[in-house]
Amino acid sequence: MATQKLQIKQTIMDGVQYGLKNVASLLLMVVLYILTFWIPYLNVGTTIGVYKSIIKIGRGEIINPLAIFDKENFNVNLGELFLLVGFMTMGISAAMMFMLIPGIVIGIAWSMAVYFFIDKGLAPHKALKVSYKVTDGEKWTIFWIVLIVSACFSIIGSLFMLIPKVGWLFYVIIMIAMAAVLIAIEGVIYKHFSDKADEMFAMFADKTGPCGCGPKAPEAPAEAATAEAAVAEAPEAPEAPEAAPENPA
Repeated sequence: MATQKLQIKQTIMDGVQYGLKNVASLLLMVVLYILTFWIPYLNVGTTIGVYKSIIKIGRGEIINPLAIFDKENFNVNLGELFLLVGFMTMGISAAMMFMLIPGIVIGIAWSMAVYFFIDKGLAPHKALKVSYKVTDGEKWTIFWIVLIVSACFSIIGSLFMLIPKVGWLFYVIIMIAMAAVLIAIEGVIYKHFSDKADEMFAMFADKTGPCGCGPKAPEAPAEAATAEAAVAEAPEAPEAPEAAPENPA
């Protein structure tokens, strides 16, 4: 069964619903990430931890905000991760030179690549290829989801900025809340495209052999298989008795 296309309203509602159920964990994770992002090397592990948390959100799991500091986050092949991020940065930057919009399109098309690299163990080039494939036809849906949520929080934050003296504090709190909601929505979006990728892998496996390197061997016809089984199970014919020795004359 093919996965239905991403729906703007439903995706936002699902993300907000998850966010309300796990508001404390999400807010604490965002605050901890902001406070520690400036620490060299540790920020690599915390960034990977945030990606892993988003993957867990997609699975409907409860996240632990302290998990961004787990040592297991460094078990990822960092060389290939930086190679993937480098490919994405160069590709998006080059696309941005053509009047901005191509860069946005490529950025959205590759937005699932890091998740596929971490969650499904895909090589950098394959993660980019699969991300581009599964987001085909749904890039602008992702764009509108992020734009609508960001615009709503930005407007609310701007209104609070009008409050004398403490307006900036309310603005910071609202921006942190926006980041938490976007993370929850990102988890919902990843679940959708992860399912699409799994369907694509399953279709590919049906058309190729177990190693994915060639066409599947045709199955033997049922009648031929039955005949072979019958021959294998048939009892051997009894040997003819030896001739009796002749009587001497």
